[in-house]
Amino acid sequence: MKTIAFIGLGLIGGSIARAVRKYHPDYHILAYAAHRETLAEALSANVIDAVCEARDERYGSCDYIFLCAPVEYNLRYLEYLKDVISPHCIITDVGSVKSVIQKKVEELHLESRFIGGHPMAGSEKSGFSNSSDRLIENAYYLITPGGENPMEELAEFSEFISSLGALPMIMSPQEHDFAAAGVSHLPHIIASALVNLVRELDNEEEFMKTIAAGGFRDITRIASSSPVMWQQICLENGGNISAVLDEYIRMLVQIRCSVDNREADQLYQMFADSRDYRDSIDATVSGSIRKAYVIYIDIADEAGGIATIATILAMDNINIKNIGIIHNREFEQGVLKIEFYEEDARARGIALLRKRNYTVYER
Repeated sequence: MKTIAFIGLGLIGGSIARAVRKYHPDYHILAYAAHRETLAEALSANVIDAVCEARDERYGSCDYIFLCAPVEYNLRYLEYLKDVISPHCIITDVGSVKSVIQKKVEELHLESRFIGGHPMAGSEKSGFSNSSDRLIENAYYLITPGGENPMEELAEFSEFISSLGALPMIMSPQEHDFAAAGVSHLPHIIASALVNLVRELDNEEEFMKTIAAGGFRDITRIASSSPVMWQQICLENGGNISAVLDEYIRMLVQIRCSVDNREADQLYQMFADSRDYRDSIDATVSGSIRKAYVIYIDIADEAGGIATIATILAMDNINIKNIGIIHNREFEQGVLKIEFYEEDARARGIALLRKRNYTVYER
């Protein structure tokens, strides 16, 4: 039996803790969080076994310690944990920027006791109450060793992450930060900039806001994420983000020239290339951009319509991840959108609803 501690128990820390409880129910799980109500909720849900203090001698009995607090707190905990942990303990983190904490690890000569980590999963929602034991399932979990970790310990940690349903992928901290700048950090900047642009361009009647279609909502969903967290990410990974932004701005200038000059071939090629590459990401079922299992249904606007569909699916033990009305159907065929957790549930749902004479559209 292993003992695992979590310092910070928000969306990511809470989800990893839930996954540990699900797949390793015999493990002893400790946790500390700044908000006591979070710890009370975790205890009540049987996600953790005991509550730690900020400084606690029980950290010395741990096999793994997950640092899931904001970066500045994680750096301080490294200084404290250095003289507390046992010789066999591995400290890891879940931050989306690795160079900052790796530098601190080297300053403290903890290279052999630290393995960086970054689960490529998340949500625009935050906090333990939104955590799930499925959040990291089939998601890439990037592991960034510093170069002095014994191979057997690195292999053991990788196997542990795999046992939680995630897909471990090893790379250097430098490779991680550049890749994350392109596929994680830049998209958040773009989403926030696009939302602010529409806010500034909209009229007093808020026509743009009212008719915002599925495409706009999909591409800007992540703009609802924590501004504090993304402020810190931009400050911590500024060099890589700036380099990626330079390339993105260069592409935008080229696109504007193509639009201004009515360059039909260049515009077509841009959309064709992006479509093909984006479709290749979805074809990689376990990629970091997780495939959505969605259907659209035409239903009449009448009382009980949605409840009837939900009941039909529930009676066949089909779980619904999300359900909602599409008010702007510019790019959608059905008025009701239903998202499932997995492809099997989606396929069963389609068959069941079509059997009941519902018109179901697949994307």
